[in-house]
Amino acid sequence: MAFQQFPAKGGIPSGNTAARPSGAAIGDTFYNGQLGLLEIFDGTNWTPCSAPSGIPVATSATNVGTNRAFGDGAVDVAFTAPTSGGTPTSYTAYVGTVFTVGATSPIRVTTLTGGTSYNAYVVGVNSFGQSPAGNTIAVTPTTVPGAPASATATNATTTGFDASWTAPSNNGGSAITSYTAIAYLNNTTASSTMTTSSTSVTFTGLGAGSYTLRVKATNANGTGAETSASAINVLAQLTYLVIAGGGAAGGGAGGGGGAGGYRTNAGTSGRNSASESTFNITFGSAYTLTIGAGGASGGNGSNGANGSNSVFSSITSTGGGGGAHVSSSTGGSGGSGGGGGYNGGGAGSGTTAQGFDGGSGGAGAPTYGGGGGGGAGANGTGGTSGAGGSGISSSITGSAVTRAGGGGGSSGGAGGAGGGGTAGGTTGAGGTRNGAVNTGSGSGSAASDGSSSGVGGSGVVILKYPDTLSPTFSGGVTQSTATSGGFKVSTITAAGTSDTVTF
Repeated sequence: MAFQQFPAKGGIPSGNTAARPSGAAIGDTFYNGQLGLLEIFDGTNWTPCSAPSGIPVATSATNVGTNRAFGDGAVDVAFTAPTSGGTPTSYTAYVGTVFTVGATSPIRVTTLTGGTSYNAYVVGVNSFGQSPAGNTIAVTPTTVPGAPASATATNATTTGFDASWTAPSNNGGSAITSYTAIAYLNNTTASSTMTTSSTSVTFTGLGAGSYTLRVKATNANGTGAETSASAINVLAQLTYLVIAGGGAAGGGAGGGGGAGGYRTNAGTSGRNSASESTFNITFGSAYTLTIGAGGASGGNGSNGANGSNSVFSSITSTGGGGGAHVSSSTGGSGGSGGGGGYNGGGAGSGTTAQGFDGGSGGAGAPTYGGGGGGGAGANGTGGTSGAGGSGISSSITGSAVTRAGGGGGSSGGAGGAGGGGTAGGTTGAGGTRNGAVNTGSGSGSAASDGSSSGVGGSGVVILKYPDTLSPTFSGGVTQSTATSGGFKVSTITAAGTSDTVTF
């Protein structure tokens, strides 16, 4: 019996490779006895019907670079399809060990480390398996830089600070061209931005406040992430006026009360015109506030009480000295000294750099009390009581106000400016002369024996600071704040020993 041989087997043409039909159409089949494969024409090539993918040829590996985030480098791998072997249904592009699956050329591979050298290649995949790796192409992806390290803000002034940092440990594979340093006010608002090619810069022209420094690097691909924050306070200089409670005058025909201590860093103040130093605010710190009370009045035969201290932070203003009573006792010492009493009583001493001495009482007949210190309290003499010392003028609130006058002595002595009353009284007339509240003024003495004196004026604390700040007053503070000319001025009229202000 005859046996059918090639070129046909079961209706499928067969033969060796050279015998493949010319002019084949997509889907035509041919049994290739030379290769032992059933092949199908895909419109371009005769492809084995039951073989793993042929090997693609990588033609290029291109760094994407621009605007790629640090740690997310990208490479586009281009290739041509295999011309032999099984037809791929997909392709896998490898860059090192990182890969991406795609259907067409090129395929983008991401999440690569910038500045690292890789080998790129492509494999084909079909239902019968994956092709071997083809040719490789070397490529180095690039990204934006990493964040700079060790950003530090130092040397704060009232207008800025110095900033420095260390270059990123990885520049993303591309040279750093510049750095951007940003000063954030309260960690939220970009108050000032500076660009430099170096690793340090000085910020100037900043307002007072709490800042954080952040820095980011730029290369040809773009700008990277900011450093973690470095905190610094641009200093705020604060002007203060701290006046203690005024002293009370002595009872009867006594000496006037001394003014409370007067401390300020706005010009000169107090005894010997001593100047006080600059006060720089430390943000976040709670500063103690205390408003001193005026001294209690003195009855007949009693000295007037000293006023109480006023305090802001470490600035303590000493309460005014009480005036001497009707006998020849000495007035109390304090911020300013109290006046001496009837019949030659001695004056109280003022505190250095806070106030002045009081005046001595008069001797001989008739006798009169000495004035309390504010400026220098006048001595009493035969026929005349000592006037209280004049107070001191300050424009810390925007207009000139005189405070901390001494109280007048008994029997007609005039009170000092800002002191106790317009006059100490007249011979034989009773009555009191209180010091004005929140001025630290001393009180005046009554005119006759057996009469009580006035009460010393309470103290005050006044703070002037940049209007960019909004302090918090805690506890039982009574205060009012006004804004003018780029500054705020807070006048504190009541505060206990546990009360505070925080900037």
